[in-house]
Amino acid sequence: MGIVQVKEFFREYGLEERILEFEESSATVELAAQAVGCIPARIAKSLSFKVDNEPVIVVAAGDAKVDNTKYKAFFHTKAKMLSMDEVDELIGHGVGGVCPFAIKDGVRVYLDESMKRFESVYPAAGSASSAIELTLDEMEKYSNSLGWVDVCKNWQ
Repeated sequence: MGIVQVKEFFREYGLEERILEFEESSATVELAAQAVGCIPARIAKSLSFKVDNEPVIVVAAGDAKVDNTKYKAFFHTKAKMLSMDEVDELIGHGVGGVCPFAIKDGVRVYLDESMKRFESVYPAAGSASSAIELTLDEMEKYSNSLGWVDVCKNWQ
């Protein structure tokens, strides 16, 4: 999977043209913010975890950090991020391009409250040199999220 599949995914909704592709890497929050031209907090980073042996993505604002206490209260387990190999295998996108679009079946997606302070955010689009600007309503719709969670800190 990757940017080709994400483009196909958004083509179904007439949004493929909104995908931004960069010459430079956008694999980190800081690099993505530079490439897009926004503050790092508006980068929607997709954090990949394993919960009950199943892959889970939590999409959070670029300046947010996982709060272990909040995470454990919601997921009833300690936060365990996927390894680089597991990310590609279980999610379907490589590290730096992980997003909640065109992912493998069975991946549960949640959106963190840390993004709610922005009208729009920039998640990756399946590669380490891509992004797409989406409103929060669009993030909710196209990510097929299971809802909003509050599992992050350091963004208030």
